[in-house]
Amino acid sequence: MRSEPAVAGVVTGVIPPVCTPLTAERELDTASLERLCTFLLEAGVSGLFVGGSTGELAYHTDEVRLRALEVVRGVAAGAVPVLAGAVDLSTNRVIAQARAAEKAGADAVVATVPFYSPTHPSEMREHFTAVSRSLGVPLWAYDIPGNVQRKLPAEITAELAGAGVVAGLKDSSGDLDALRTVLDLTAANGARARGFSVLTGSEVMADVALALGVDGIVPGLGNVDPHGYVALYEAARRGDTKEAARQQERLRALFGMVRVGDTTRIGGYASAIGAFKEALRQRGVIAHAATPQPMGPLSAGERHAVGTHLGAAGLA
Repeated sequence: MRSEPAVAGVVTGVIPPVCTPLTAERELDTASLERLCTFLLEAGVSGLFVGGSTGELAYHTDEVRLRALEVVRGVAAGAVPVLAGAVDLSTNRVIAQARAAEKAGADAVVATVPFYSPTHPSEMREHFTAVSRSLGVPLWAYDIPGNVQRKLPAEITAELAGAGVVAGLKDSSGDLDALRTVLDLTAANGARARGFSVLTGSEVMADVALALGVDGIVPGLGNVDPHGYVALYEAARRGDTKEAARQQERLRALFGMVRVGDTTRIGGYASAIGAFKEALRQRGVIAHAATPQPMGPLSAGERHAVGTHLGAAGLA
């Protein structure tokens, strides 16, 4: 029987987008994924997000994505909500992913607009409405224009929130002014009072976003240092802005590991995901730092640089 909690009301805290550990042969490493989830839960995170950008959603087969979700759901065992990403080329394909995630036990689905083909704001409205109607669990909007090539307008988000189509927003746009607009509009139309949640995906501006009024953080770097982000969140919530800023500065320096990769040889995304996984390997959380093809691996020197960042942050 599927255990609760279903995602109801405002979602708060630190909800890391869980990395997807792979074996040396690039198969799903379930033992490492279980250890990672346990590590995150013991650090005090408030939820787990499976199949985000940090989880390499676009790189994995449906089988791997759903198996990873099942593993995470099993470790969480109802103690915290498990959110699952749904990202694809069209509404019907997103619906198929979302329904599969719901069947596999996701407490909520986090969906982007379709990518590849340009999507008009009116089509974004229809997209989220259709996906929401297809589900029996809450739908969250995922605003990540750097990956889907389209910004989700604040006005559309507020409209969907006001109508109860979406239960929350995971904002990875990096646009703080637009984020402030979403917060203002959803407060004005009553959506915030009814439980509409707003989470930031920023690793380096989380303290600012929390000061603006977001409910929580979804940091990729939170895989590597969940304790740091929990400390930042708790400081911000108790109004200790100095401590929140101190934690943020430390985490900003640690985030520099995403730039260790030589971008004349590998892409920036491969550098970032490779660094997170290498850091987790060095911390003894996962067994391998393998990334899916076609991402290139970090070199020996780049792996050493990751260790330098961990040491500077007191994590080595």
